[in-house]
Amino acid sequence: MGVNRHFRVWRGDDAGGELRDFQVEVNDGEVVLDVIHRLQATQTPDLAVRWNCKAGKCGSCSMEINGRPRLGCMTRMSTFEENETITVTPIRTFPVIRDLVTDVAFNYAKARELPAFAPPAGVAPGEYRMQQVDVERSQEFRKCIECFLCQNVCHVVRDHEDNKPAFSGPRFFIRAAELDMHPLDARTDRKEQAVREQGIGYCNITKCCTEVCPEHIKITDNGIIPMKERVVDRRYDPIVRLGRRIFRRDQLDEPASVPQRGLVSASTPANADAARAGTPPAGQAAAVGPDGRLAVTEFTLDRSGAASPFGDDVEFPMPVEDISYQHPTPSEEH
Repeated sequence: MGVNRHFRVWRGDDAGGELRDFQVEVNDGEVVLDVIHRLQATQTPDLAVRWNCKAGKCGSCSMEINGRPRLGCMTRMSTFEENETITVTPIRTFPVIRDLVTDVAFNYAKARELPAFAPPAGVAPGEYRMQQVDVERSQEFRKCIECFLCQNVCHVVRDHEDNKPAFSGPRFFIRAAELDMHPLDARTDRKEQAVREQGIGYCNITKCCTEVCPEHIKITDNGIIPMKERVVDRRYDPIVRLGRRIFRRDQLDEPASVPQRGLVSASTPANADAARAGTPPAGQAAAVGPDGRLAVTEFTLDRSGAASPFGDDVEFPMPVEDISYQHPTPSEEH
């Protein structure tokens, strides 16, 4: 035999609404979604709620319960006091369609803006080879069930509607971080895209997204912070900036058959003669591997660190005799 509990459920649509009171029977072992279904069956059949699996794996039943964003199917009634009023409202960051159902199209639009994984040229499905450590680095982020609770609590868009066009949100920052960690992803520069198109600079690391994640993904510590650190290193670390001026991305992305300016070693006889004569050395194609990648794509400081999935790290600073840097023209400079 169950007991009656006091529920306050938001009813309304995009034009407005209000909280309405209900007394509803609650049985042992039930979750909030069970009670919402009983309300539909016994008192308010037109109550709208989105749900699917009732197992915490589809992310559909996102709602705010007593002001905290949660999954209705994973919030047990036993966690509340017997005389406590349970208030159920829709997630607040996205427009209300009706009752507890919101329009989360913003998230799908942002998902379409993020380029998907693409392997290096010449590597076909079935030929992908990865170290187990590379698999484990990003496996955590693949647990995301896209409940969008992290998107809902992010105050960058929750409190500022005008930030939505320029800000993707934590769910898509961890997707970008996952692809940036992937040793076979060759689609685009995920770090630059995170700054220019996803607005990662707006995030000030309050960790509220991590707190509400039902899959316990360390969104901030393992995804957003490392991505922001790599972005800052690339843009503001003086040694990395020097390295980027020597090896510009447009040079790295050119086919091997095209002469690569700025990648010429002055240690070769012909270029050494040119250097002594005071004339710029001739262009020389950079060596690339069978997968179309350069052996080294990043500069690192002279300190210990994890092995790069793209090849051996380079000790910096490089010997001067191995560098021949030509200043880019204004149209080429990035």
